[in-house]
Amino acid sequence: MRGLPGLAVLVVALVAGGASAGDGWEQVADGEVTIRVRKRADIPGCREVWAEGVMKAGIQDIQSVLRDHESFRQWMPYVTESRVLSTGPEGTRVTYTKLDLPVVSNRDYVVRVVDEQLLEADGTGTFRQKWSADNQALPEQEGVVRLRHNEGSWVITPRGEGKAHFVYRFTVETGGSIPGFLAGFGQKDAVLDTVRAVEKRARKQASARVAGGQTATGGSPRPL
Repeated sequence: MRGLPGLAVLVVALVAGGASAGDGWEQVADGEVTIRVRKRADIPGCREVWAEGVMKAGIQDIQSVLRDHESFRQWMPYVTESRVLSTGPEGTRVTYTKLDLPVVSNRDYVVRVVDEQLLEADGTGTFRQKWSADNQALPEQEGVVRLRHNEGSWVITPRGEGKAHFVYRFTVETGGSIPGFLAGFGQKDAVLDTVRAVEKRARKQASARVAGGQTATGGSPRPL
């Protein structure tokens, strides 16, 4: 997740959609970013997190930032290593992320990322990105705890000039033994840290692009 793929993370995101109390969601934060959590019945001890809000950044820059996995280590909270291991059809890629978290030992995860929908050339439309665990792609490292339950998604839509609405869903997957207060941190503070990091990076990219006299693009990952 300095993501995602985020506690970019203690985490991982799921398909986007609405969240209501009737579905077992508990609201833990409100305001600029609304955050809800609920237990995962199919994965004991794990929780889904659903976050929604508006970033003050252009959607094309956000798309570009979220597709450039190798730069995550430069700005995503807790990420110390981020690599693209392989690429496939239509931009599919397998990525590796290593996290340096407070108090506990390092974590890492390997995921297959798919850009399900990209923006049109003029910046209209919706950006949809999903990822799921692909642990067979890279052996586990000694002294690093592998996060196994890792599925997620971003759904980004335009909200006027320089703003974009997002829905970010994921499952908190602690891996190994972890203090309860850190699990709670992963449900709220780390989500806000990740969202703000993406927003800040996108705004910085936009400023650099304008200073260089460039126009916004769809944001393909930089060449390997």
